[in-house]
Amino acid sequence: MSEAGKEKAPKAAGGDAKADKKAAGKQRAEKAAGTKVAVGEQATDKDYVPRFKKRYAEVVKPELMKKFGYKNAMQVPKINKIVLNIGAGEAATDSKKIQAAVNDLTAIAGQKVIVTKAKKAIAAYKIREGLPIGVKVTLRKDKMYEFLDRLITMALPRVRDFRGLNARSFDGRGNYAMGLKEHIVFVEIDYDKTETVWGMDIIFNTSAKTDAEARALLEGFQFPFMN
Repeated sequence: MSEAGKEKAPKAAGGDAKADKKAAGKQRAEKAAGTKVAVGEQATDKDYVPRFKKRYAEVVKPELMKKFGYKNAMQVPKINKIVLNIGAGEAATDSKKIQAAVNDLTAIAGQKVIVTKAKKAIAAYKIREGLPIGVKVTLRKDKMYEFLDRLITMALPRVRDFRGLNARSFDGRGNYAMGLKEHIVFVEIDYDKTETVWGMDIIFNTSAKTDAEARALLEGFQFPFMN
């Protein structure tokens, strides 16, 4: 090796070490600032916890343990999932309206939805087997809590002549179903750009064993049940 080569080798090694040190410093800075993680079309902090998820852990769960005397925290009821459904049977012959329902429910749910199809033909309604008749989506975990927050704090207060939710709509197994006549109560929907106003069914599936426990669970999330 020439004398020139010997002189250059230490400099190259030193340059690599300097680059590694710079990269490590950048990683520490990013970690300190809070790494961003993409969620759908939004970027949210990886340490982000939905308000209602936090409320369940800090408020709802302790209150339920006290009220029903659960001996184990695992016995406390929780919401397993929320199912949203829009029936668009009247738009079965219009693919544009079905797509509009898909777009609207996707905006409301914040995740991809699926198109439901007729299982059998109904001649009176001009519905063929396999024809698209609606859209639905199932929400779990953080998406579920985020939707619940928006439903209670923003959507329901916008319902015209709202008098509260029907407390009799439990199914006897701890699940609750409710309906909305107008999906435009959700702030994600631009009323001026909406051609069709859809009705929506919302089903809350819980781990509660009785309706009383399920109601107490939902009341913990400030569900406005009618007295």
